[in-house]
Amino acid sequence: MTAQIIGTYFVCLSLIIGSGFVLVGVIGLLKFNDPMTRLHAPTKVGTVGIGMLLIASIIHSYGMGEPSTHELLIMAFLFVTAPISANFIAKVNIHRRACETPPAPPEDDTWSTLNVPEGDVTPEETT
Repeated sequence: MTAQIIGTYFVCLSLIIGSGFVLVGVIGLLKFNDPMTRLHAPTKVGTVGIGMLLIASIIHSYGMGEPSTHELLIMAFLFVTAPISANFIAKVNIHRRACETPPAPPEDDTWSTLNVPEGDVTPEETT
């Protein structure tokens, strides 16, 4: 087998995997009712699916002898912007009270800080 045939097999495998992930993302987007649960399907699964489709395009372009780096730029843009946009969409849904609000933090001053309660300090840490 030549390198071009092996590359074609990898392209087919990447297309099948990517299409499967995209299909799961679409089904999740259509099936879930709540905006917060609906948010996870296209951002998590769709990113991997689109990434696999772009990897298939990269492998195909190298197999044809015309290497392309445009797909790498698209992947970089996708992997940077998808989590940020998902975070903004989640914040909007929380502020509009369109979903169940997250629980309130515990009533202590050490939650989500570097403060250590006095009873948990070891003698080595005080010196």
